[in-house]
Amino acid sequence: MQLGSGNDQFMSEINVTPFVDVMLVLLIIFMVTAPMMVQGVDVDLPAASSDPLPTDKENLIISIDNDLKVYINDQEVSAAFLTEKLGAVLENMDSGGVYLRADKRVPYGIVVNIMSKIKKAGVENLGMITLPDNEEES
Repeated sequence: MQLGSGNDQFMSEINVTPFVDVMLVLLIIFMVTAPMMVQGVDVDLPAASSDPLPTDKENLIISIDNDLKVYINDQEVSAAFLTEKLGAVLENMDSGGVYLRADKRVPYGIVVNIMSKIKKAGVENLGMITLPDNEEES
């Protein structure tokens, strides 16, 4: 591109309008899709009165939902292979905590069975996740 009619000078300005257009489109796409990417296991936690534990490392959460499905974080695992899978995960994990959260409608015997499988995987300290009494949902 040349400026003027007899000059051999090139225009040295960058046209940022297409760049801004693309960035705005990407921003809108991410704003629309981000709420859809929230995942997790739906567990109705029991209420208990205790102080929350301070956490500074990433923790491993074992969940049992109302359908008696077991999850390591958000990945479903067969209860029969929980000890083996959890042992493999713990080998690659830093010394973060392991916590168990179970739906309040899950029978106590199943929760104890899962707790024993977690202990067999080598977990020495197992925390329980509950809702505070004042946040209990009906």
